[in-house]
Amino acid sequence: MKAIVYDKRASPDGLRYADREKPVPAADEILVRVRAASVNPLDYHMLRHPAIRRVMEIVGRQKGSQPGRDMAGEVEAVGARVTQFKPEDAVFGVAPGAFAEYACAKESRVTAKPAEISFEQAAAVPVAGLTALQGLRDYGRLEAGQSVLINGAAGGIGTFAVQIAKHLGAGVTAVCGTRNVEMVRELGADRVIDYTKENYTNGVGRYDLVLDIAGNHSFAERRRALKPQGTYVGAGIISVKLSVPGVIAHMAGDAVRKRFVSQKFLTFIAKMTQDDLTRLADLIRSGEVTPVIDRTYDLRELPEAIRYLEQRHARGKVVIKI
Repeated sequence: MKAIVYDKRASPDGLRYADREKPVPAADEILVRVRAASVNPLDYHMLRHPAIRRVMEIVGRQKGSQPGRDMAGEVEAVGARVTQFKPEDAVFGVAPGAFAEYACAKESRVTAKPAEISFEQAAAVPVAGLTALQGLRDYGRLEAGQSVLINGAAGGIGTFAVQIAKHLGAGVTAVCGTRNVEMVRELGADRVIDYTKENYTNGVGRYDLVLDIAGNHSFAERRRALKPQGTYVGAGIISVKLSVPGVIAHMAGDAVRKRFVSQKFLTFIAKMTQDDLTRLADLIRSGEVTPVIDRTYDLRELPEAIRYLEQRHARGKVVIKI
């Protein structure tokens, strides 16, 4: 099979289109003929910071020589203990090494693909959709009637977050750049702030919840945007402006500061759970959530796709067609 593999260079140039053996599923895995995969910020962070890649390999979230996680495709074979899927089922979810023609996924990390969307749209869902859902529902405890601000609303996570927040019944303020204002408004945002014209932390608005995907403000600035008992949720812990030691120092500083304030400050990395993938599939089937795709590339073009995403201006998701 064809697959993308790492070499020793810490850049998109360190990705090669190569031949690999077709994987064999373990007892609790399915073998998927991958039809589409999508790119996440973690993909370029692992290229730039090999230490992050090693950690992901140790915890089993990354296949050693092959990048990629989000995927959608058709089941080709199942392991001995798999009960929910059979060959030819259309599925989407998370599979280490997803930038390949075939990948093995844990049965517990995939769900049935909604017939209403394409493989490309389904591949856009897992990491971004789960991050948005869990950030709002589980960490932000967002309830109907509350106010939420989504910083970074036009990206992969943000486009899901705007739609899910509206589904939860919240009043949604979205922050994005000028060219994305109308798109984000069409996704359901009640108010859109153009960050090139207005700094949301200096405004009169105070929110029950801030879901921050961009991570581009100081602790004091983030506090100003929250109500006295509000909650700040940072989606992920890695900023492209920080080294790995810098990220650790940044987190440690926040951990100390938040002890002395009334608001809650949380960061998290999404859990890849079948229940939540299925919940996202249900929202897609009902029409309440639609994946947003900015650009689609072929598998050979993955380095170019990662370079584009690394510029941090993608509108929705960047998808790889396989």
